[in-house]
Amino acid sequence: MSTSVFKDLDNTPLGMNHLKVWFTSGMGFFTDAYDLFIIGIVLLLLEGSLPTSFHIASGNAFIGAGLLGSSAIIAAIFGQVIWGTLADKLGRKSIYGIEAAILATGALLSAFAWSYWSLFLFRFILGFGIGGDYPISATIMSEYSNSKDRGKLVALTFANQGIGSVAAVLVGLVAVTILPPEFAWRFMLGFGAIPALLVVYLRRKLPETPRFSALVKNNGAGANKAAKFINKDAKIDTSAKSSVSSIRTFFSNYWSMLIVTAGSWFLLDMAFYGTGIFSGPITSQILPTSSLAGKIVIAGIPFMVGFFGYFTSVGLMDRAGRKTLQIAGFIGMAVLYFAVASLMLTKGTKITGFLLPSTLMLALYALTYFFIDMGPNTTTFVVPAEIYPVKYRTTGHGISAASGKIGAAITTFFFVDLLASVGLREVLFLLAGVSVVGALLSIFLKETKHLSLEDASSDRIVENKKLDSEPSVPTPTSE
Repeated sequence: MSTSVFKDLDNTPLGMNHLKVWFTSGMGFFTDAYDLFIIGIVLLLLEGSLPTSFHIASGNAFIGAGLLGSSAIIAAIFGQVIWGTLADKLGRKSIYGIEAAILATGALLSAFAWSYWSLFLFRFILGFGIGGDYPISATIMSEYSNSKDRGKLVALTFANQGIGSVAAVLVGLVAVTILPPEFAWRFMLGFGAIPALLVVYLRRKLPETPRFSALVKNNGAGANKAAKFINKDAKIDTSAKSSVSSIRTFFSNYWSMLIVTAGSWFLLDMAFYGTGIFSGPITSQILPTSSLAGKIVIAGIPFMVGFFGYFTSVGLMDRAGRKTLQIAGFIGMAVLYFAVASLMLTKGTKITGFLLPSTLMLALYALTYFFIDMGPNTTTFVVPAEIYPVKYRTTGHGISAASGKIGAAITTFFFVDLLASVGLREVLFLLAGVSVVGALLSIFLKETKHLSLEDASSDRIVENKKLDSEPSVPTPTSE
């Protein structure tokens, strides 16, 4: 059968209900980015007012800060795989909104933590909910989108991270300005529950996606109902199903793409989360300031620059293509990390000066976030929502996202210790090397712009009847 089964959806012009799906799916990523930046500010506050809270059994404050900073990330690894698998088994609709409620619960409980380990536990709960948001929201947005604007819409869902980053800077500044430290950090953590709670109801009401309804659940009525949510005149041929009907076939035919999507996300998050959560310690070495509010503003500058990167990616995703943006972003990161490190004057692990003014050095460092968010931070989210077959789309996305969070957990746990033991200059050289490897791996990425989801994923559509034997699906290859 032809992949024109969903031609009415693929050809539907961008409309208000596309944007409604975007808002419903995007708020989780607002919270994800908010949490990424805000925990760095919280660590600064806790370190100043409750220093012993960072000392675990070994008495190593670096380990305590790294473990607390990575607790939500570690939980997200489990969340991405578990929720991704469940969404392919039970349906996107069946569990959508539950992960947002868990995320909000973890954020609220974090505001009432009474000890280091209670805060670790509550942030773990929050991270488990965030983990579920990745594969489900990305897939729902991609399966409702038209072919022409799909990259833009999925990227726009993820771009809520940019808004969340800026919100974190503003909330952090307000909190430390008007509240005493012992209440400021609680307010900052609890605020993260608000955007997630706003969309729980909307997520529970959203219809199952037309592709999952038609090709996996064999629910023709549900598929056409969902299609009409986007286009009132849309009709779907419900005598179709995906030929990739077993997990064995999925891994057999898509293992090479899993290596590319999971590997590039792993490398990206090694750079993004370490420099993100510990933006304060990095930027304070480049442009020191004594006030806490000043530290928050300076630490937030890379995120503010990155904000424009997200929306540049939205504008270019369906023009330049995913592969081009990902390679360009990694190359930009590598060049800038190398340049900033090369312009540092050091003695041991200490920075003694720069070959350029400090403000220009900070600007060069902040520019790395433009390339991160314009390129691989967005494309690694978009591509797995397109490149895997419908029956295992959230599974493939969840595995890829979990790989990224493994890289994030590793770098977050060791980042403070690395800064102290080898210094910022060597860390930046290391990240430049990681970025080069990411660019090389991305050469093997398949370009999916303007393709239908079925063509992008090489998901051959067949008659909806019992197959005598499972057909072979062409292995995706790079373009």
